[in-house]
Amino acid sequence: MKQLMTGNEAVARGAYEAGIRVGSAYPGTPSTEIFENLPLYKGVLYSEWAPNEKVAAEVAFGASMAGMRSMCAMKHVGVNVAADPLFTASYLGVGGAYILVTADDPSMHSSQNEQDNRYYAKFSKSALIEPSDSQECKDFMKEACKISEQFNTPVIYRVTTRVCHSKSLVELGEREEAPVVRYERNPAKYSATPARAYVKHGEVEKRLKDLEEYACTSPLNVWEKKGSKIGVVTASIAYQYAKEAFPEDTSFLKLGFTYPLPMKLIREFAQSVETLYVVEELEPFMEEQIKAAGIPCHGKDCIPLMYELNPEIVRQGVFGKAPETKAVDAKPVGRPPVLCPGCPHRGFFYSVAKRKNVIVTGDIGCYTLGGAEPLNAIDSCLCMGGGFSVGAGLSKALELAGDERKVIGVVGDSTFFHSGMTGAAEILYNKSKMIPCVLDNSITGMTGHQDNPGSGETLMGEPAPTIRIEKVLESLGYQKIIIVDPQDLKAMDAALDEALASDVPAAIITRRPCLLIKKIKHDIGLCVVDRDKCRSCKMCLKVGCPAVFMKEGKAFIDPTLCVGCKVCAQVCPFGAIERKGE
Repeated sequence: MKQLMTGNEAVARGAYEAGIRVGSAYPGTPSTEIFENLPLYKGVLYSEWAPNEKVAAEVAFGASMAGMRSMCAMKHVGVNVAADPLFTASYLGVGGAYILVTADDPSMHSSQNEQDNRYYAKFSKSALIEPSDSQECKDFMKEACKISEQFNTPVIYRVTTRVCHSKSLVELGEREEAPVVRYERNPAKYSATPARAYVKHGEVEKRLKDLEEYACTSPLNVWEKKGSKIGVVTASIAYQYAKEAFPEDTSFLKLGFTYPLPMKLIREFAQSVETLYVVEELEPFMEEQIKAAGIPCHGKDCIPLMYELNPEIVRQGVFGKAPETKAVDAKPVGRPPVLCPGCPHRGFFYSVAKRKNVIVTGDIGCYTLGGAEPLNAIDSCLCMGGGFSVGAGLSKALELAGDERKVIGVVGDSTFFHSGMTGAAEILYNKSKMIPCVLDNSITGMTGHQDNPGSGETLMGEPAPTIRIEKVLESLGYQKIIIVDPQDLKAMDAALDEALASDVPAAIITRRPCLLIKKIKHDIGLCVVDRDKCRSCKMCLKVGCPAVFMKEGKAFIDPTLCVGCKVCAQVCPFGAIERKGE
């Protein structure tokens, strides 16, 4: 049976067929849909959303200790969060197979950097597997589990945005149950004391040599023999691009097992061709190692270092052949991302942007868009949880410099559980003069409405205890916790005034559910402009709602976009905007 699948759907199917029993992840594009598809197999495969990637990696490792095949998944920057357990897990080894899926994002379609996570395999001394299409996303999972258990190693399973989101036909197979080895207490294996780690490092180095020898005969590495003039070593989605760009008589060494590199096989392949190219996306991960082994090749001297590749880029880089283009007069309309109509975050950012003596440290989520025009309310965005921690450092520096400007740190509800709680503790413990604000829209919004510890439901659709953010802040020691509806601008202004003037530790929670949550019955309406009252002052445009714009010199609200949140009506100084039926 064949089925059209995205790479993410196929990874989920591969986990099922490979006999994986436990999965834990934190959502992040382009990895999110892997775990959104795992509940399809919940009769035999337990899956969950963890509070963050570190927790997900640790949960999966615990399941591996218990003798079950396990998997965790995250986007590339999430591996930074999970690096601590990953590196030590490599020393300890596994019980059942332990697979860490990293979804890299070349060209940064939805990410704050373009890191190449293949280096994590080399740095952590773990095995690395890279599928190039949906079929391989499914099939390679069984081999990854086999490698993990045979060589007592974590396996990093690397996919990229194009592999994750493109579709191709996948031939489905049956689930193969893996035996569960009963856990027996073994501190010598699983407790990483310094003395034990000292010994294990030598074992890890030997394992890498054994893995390299195995890689030379691995079924994941395929030699496609054609001509002897040009040879290409490639992997992942770059293989698909290179196949289109190079001539028919090109020989390919397509690698699916990419760390340790099968250097003996690569050397043999290189000797069979006149000119060797290494085609890979982003960093010269393979090229550096191949050249270090004394094998001459072309790589980043003709293939770009940055951003996604495609066949035209590869063809132009290697052969100097520019793609054929045709000039057209039409120019695409720029459509930068904006907060949705009715987004609860809009009122908060409108209110805070009016305060010129305030610095706002932002975070990763829908609310990052509060930094875009016309709101322009965010001064920084570093990483998950940075809204609080960066703000703490900034406020300390301002205090030392005698600068009286106040800092407001912003995180969302999912980010608060991910890495905001430690930042909230930092602010309180070290007496930072700043206000932490949690923008609670009752869901993990940016990645597509995944549940979190505050939403009351698990990934598998089961009811769960709802952790109240205000109770967490109260337990930390915040003495003034202000909960406000951010779409009530007067209340929002008052909340900011009260918090900024407080002489005891204060925090703000803005609480209104995301309008796109389907299981909530929302109060939907329509705002309209009285053109006779409108004075064309354009104040309504400053809230940054895509439903509001100027038409024939007057404000106009698109009825197909408006949801009647009334934020625009509250800022209109002439009362020209009203909600129908009120």
